[in-house]
Amino acid sequence: MKVEFINPFLSSLINVLATMAQTELTPGKPKIKKDEIAQGDISGLIGMVGPQTKGSFSITFDESLALTIMERMLGERPDTINEEVTDMVGEITNMVTGGAKNLLGEKGYEFEMATPIVVSGKNHTITHKCDGAKIIMPFTSPDGDANIEVSFDTL
Repeated sequence: MKVEFINPFLSSLINVLATMAQTELTPGKPKIKKDEIAQGDISGLIGMVGPQTKGSFSITFDESLALTIMERMLGERPDTINEEVTDMVGEITNMVTGGAKNLLGEKGYEFEMATPIVVSGKNHTITHKCDGAKIIMPFTSPDGDANIEVSFDTL
């Protein structure tokens, strides 16, 4: 998978969380992910398909980070992951993918986005619907960790 497919998602995530939730994330080292176990407590997953490529993107948050983002965006902090937190993670997944779609569109890659799904719970799984390598990129923050996964098949 080309780095030009991954970087727009990284920049978009950092931009969305800094703008919408005053949250700074520090990127770690990307690596190939071999299993489907999520590296956190709640994940948003979205599929993408276009003439040149198909793929999927997911973002997984530790519960503590998801609750902090919720508090910063809406002014209230739930005690645990609830329906509002689930909705927020879906919306962040949409915003990050939309931002990446714009950046990739500038490079000539067009795709349509599906509706995101959100899954939560300890050791939940994320299943990407394409055959390409799954790249996982960890992020850290004082409020908890996040991980994004990107997988693309170039057609």
